[in-house]
Amino acid sequence: MIKQDVFIVDAIRTPVGRYGGSLSGIRADDLAAMPLKALLQRNPAVDPSAIDEVMMGCANQAGEDNRNVARMALLLAGLPYTVPGVTLNRLCGSGMDAVGTAARAIAAGEADLVIAGGVESMSRAPYVMEKPSQAFARSPQLYDTTLGWRFVNNAMEKQYGVDSMMQTAENVATELQISREDQDLFAFRSQSKAAEAQKQGVFTEELLPVVIPRRKQEPILFDRDEHPRLSPTEVLATLKPLTGSEGTITAGNSSGINDGSAALLIASGEAVNRLNLIPVARILGMTTAGVPPRMMGLGPVPATQILLKKTGLSLDQFSIIELNEAFAAQALGCLREMGIDDDDPRVNPWGGAIALGHPLGMSGARLVTTAMHQLNKAGKGMALCTMCIGVGQGIAMAIEKV
Repeated sequence: MIKQDVFIVDAIRTPVGRYGGSLSGIRADDLAAMPLKALLQRNPAVDPSAIDEVMMGCANQAGEDNRNVARMALLLAGLPYTVPGVTLNRLCGSGMDAVGTAARAIAAGEADLVIAGGVESMSRAPYVMEKPSQAFARSPQLYDTTLGWRFVNNAMEKQYGVDSMMQTAENVATELQISREDQDLFAFRSQSKAAEAQKQGVFTEELLPVVIPRRKQEPILFDRDEHPRLSPTEVLATLKPLTGSEGTITAGNSSGINDGSAALLIASGEAVNRLNLIPVARILGMTTAGVPPRMMGLGPVPATQILLKKTGLSLDQFSIIELNEAFAAQALGCLREMGIDDDDPRVNPWGGAIALGHPLGMSGARLVTTAMHQLNKAGKGMALCTMCIGVGQGIAMAIEKV
């Protein structure tokens, strides 16, 4: 675990856009550049040339996010070309992995200042086509890279299966006997908490308003997550399952397909003192774990167990638990396996991904960003951030208010 102090100084994110929504006209590299530029504007004591590394998570990297989107974004944001950048891909956990990798580099004494975060433009994810395997081939395969498998390895399919994300959630619901009613109720709670958080304006400090130009019209100021859609459980119960007539997974109890970016300024204790920075939270550690791909939603369970063992902490010590809600079934499965009540008030107090959305590479960075701002408002406490990852992994991170 982290053996010397590593601090989060600041964290900011764009609002999360719906698929085809307000952010869909913005390239992924431009979207990633926005919070990088904003962090430096908000922290003028930081000389951009002193940034040791920019680390960004991104899951797709098949379109405008290709060719190392972290490097592209930092240059677009106006950082000097001397600042290096690296893009990490742990699918849904990419943004959190970027933050944890930054912390490890600083703890190892290899860096003092790192910007870490994540980006995803699922709206702009391209189609890709395979190259023909033989001359004069007439049946090329075309894939939509927005979500899910493509270019499947037959050996992988035979050994582990290539269940869709929705099917993995259904697998969890079936094996752990999680009812449709409980899933819809969990989704309703997530939407309700997000609606109340928006009403109270609690996201103001973490949100970066995005100016969206329009042809022959005034620009739009996009400053509010647009995925939330509060519906009563009676309405949620009418939605058709996504995995067949006997299934329980619906669009209402699943996270969205979204766009967004986030970035955090991570610093060593020495950098904090030298630049007179005001740290908000301390990173205590990050761990990852593997689970069967068909049960990928339960990845947070072993990842959290490993984190608790390595840090010597217990779940009771956390005042906030930011658990990414890929699906209500998956989130409930993790909570029940960890002995946490379905309606524990510590879990996603401002709503989760079912309400706020899930831009894959951004989401892990958003969890840490939101957790940090919650701790800052509370003035104390520790937060657990954890999420499941496609192809069967989990990731967990612990932070504490300083």
